[in-house]
Amino acid sequence: MPNPSLPRQNGKQQDPSVRKKNFEEVAQIFTREEALAEADRCLHCNNARCQANCPVGVQIPAFIALVKENKVGEALSKIMETSLLPAICGRVCPQEKHCEGNCVLKEKFGAVNIGMLERYTADTARKEGLLTTPVCAKPTGKKVACIGSGPSSLAAAAELARAGHQVTVFEALHAFGGVLRYGIPSFRLPREVIDAEIETVKAMGVTFKTDVLIGATEKVADLLNQLAAGYSASGAGLPPLLGIPGESAVGVYSANEFLTRVNLMQAYKFPQTDTPIQIGHRVVVLGGGNSAMDAARCAMRLGPEAVTVAYRRSAAEMPARAAEVLHAKEEGVVFDYLVTPKEILQDENGRVSGIKCTRNELGAPDAKGRRRPVEIAGSEFVLPADTVIVAIGQRPNPIIAKTTPELKTTERGVLALDDQGRTTLPGVYAGGDIIRGGATVLLAMKDGLEAAHRINAYLQEGK
Repeated sequence: MPNPSLPRQNGKQQDPSVRKKNFEEVAQIFTREEALAEADRCLHCNNARCQANCPVGVQIPAFIALVKENKVGEALSKIMETSLLPAICGRVCPQEKHCEGNCVLKEKFGAVNIGMLERYTADTARKEGLLTTPVCAKPTGKKVACIGSGPSSLAAAAELARAGHQVTVFEALHAFGGVLRYGIPSFRLPREVIDAEIETVKAMGVTFKTDVLIGATEKVADLLNQLAAGYSASGAGLPPLLGIPGESAVGVYSANEFLTRVNLMQAYKFPQTDTPIQIGHRVVVLGGGNSAMDAARCAMRLGPEAVTVAYRRSAAEMPARAAEVLHAKEEGVVFDYLVTPKEILQDENGRVSGIKCTRNELGAPDAKGRRRPVEIAGSEFVLPADTVIVAIGQRPNPIIAKTTPELKTTERGVLALDDQGRTTLPGVYAGGDIIRGGATVLLAMKDGLEAAHRINAYLQEGK
């Protein structure tokens, strides 16, 4: 019988004083004993709210039941019926907003640690040689392109391959994974995990090509002349501007550039790697989302005297995952709430010397229900800084839309889609951050899965 009153297992973590000096993974995998104990807490609800609230439909009670029986390979196969990136999702998905946030045990006993169980299942099955490549349908002869190699494109490519189509993934950079590789630090998502998950997709027959910037290296229209359909998931690589004086000063990074230098180019290993990165004594990160947490925690590992996250609302409104905020605080990151930057100050050499700010108070709710920050008159102050990282969101990569007149965009600059996920160019579908303008890995995967099903239906129509 399940025993939900057992203590929730959270696994072990690197000590904050140690991990703040390295890029090794913070959270350690469950031991077998921890996994079995946590699986024993699951009630295996008939109408499982956890599963109903998983955007990619993972059969959660079923896979946990198999873990409880120590059938790890079968448990992984059950997960992979709907999600081909379990080791990634187990690490970076916001379970507290989806599956775990809807667990019936949450209030009284604490939610089942579904994320860690998924990670345990994926890691253990791969390590022990229990991973079975998903079976693909008989080849259809239809060719499909997936633009980008991030989580949305990977999910779509795998699902399309499963349906028997010949899929090619085009990546503009020199390494695969998209935001998984350039945006998420290795201490949250090790590079070998990304590589292993992509190898599974390759084993399903998907072809991967690097250094192909669709829209520049090759036009979308030319690509469609060779293929039956396309899925555009090139991400949100365009950082927005602050719109304040001094933001072009030396020492100001967008979170996108900063994280790409650290994560993709491994600048923290310079001079063993080719890309350097200059970090000051006092780093200020502007923003309150997960990218801001990643930037702050990466910056801390580069050895500055202090790292501060400045956010314009209060802690309650901060959109970052609670676990990431806690980890940042444990590692010594300071949080300064209700702050609006007004000007980035510069020294005589054009380098950042500080940020002129005002204090805020919370006013009436905005359209999303979050209380608006209202500046307090006479509250100006200077926040000391010689490095500023701007992490206030991202916009869709514009190159595909700009080079393809047939693709219409909305006022927000995202690709315009109909209710079936179709762009204004026949045969081309889109999803992920190129339509959301920056979201979670899980929602990007959901878009990819849904697009794959729609593309499959489109191809079956014989158009």
